[in-house]
Amino acid sequence: MINGQALGEVAKLKYGLFPMSFNGCEVIAVCNALEYLGIKRPVESVLRYMRRYCVLLGLFGCNVYCVGRALKHFGVDCMRIKSAAASKAFIISSWTGRPFLSSIHTVFCVNEGERVRVYNRYNSCPTEKYYDSAEKIFENCRVLTVYKIK
Repeated sequence: MINGQALGEVAKLKYGLFPMSFNGCEVIAVCNALEYLGIKRPVESVLRYMRRYCVLLGLFGCNVYCVGRALKHFGVDCMRIKSAAASKAFIISSWTGRPFLSSIHTVFCVNEGERVRVYNRYNSCPTEKYYDSAEKIFENCRVLTVYKIK
């Protein structure tokens, strides 16, 4: 699993015109979902496919509403839902602050019953983080999309 998009070799890869450390969270979330499901794909393969969804040459990362298309391309059964509360595994995207005045971050998560395990929660976080519920991952921030991994 990939954690800390500004750490290691993944940080040096380019997504659009920028390094993944700046804008690669959607690619990393898809890679982590594939890894979780046992679908072995190199990061570069996912990156090449998802380049078609770059926003302004990657300045704003990926169009978060296209994450489901990328998952389906790699054979993942998924669906966009409103709340992650009842999902075992999911990808969630949210504003990190005020809508349109902050960046968007996307993470892959696994609901473990008592807590939710989140991968690549922060740019420089080398391990997964745990939260009491899906709602607390991006507390006080507006969620944009949730993709349930079936």
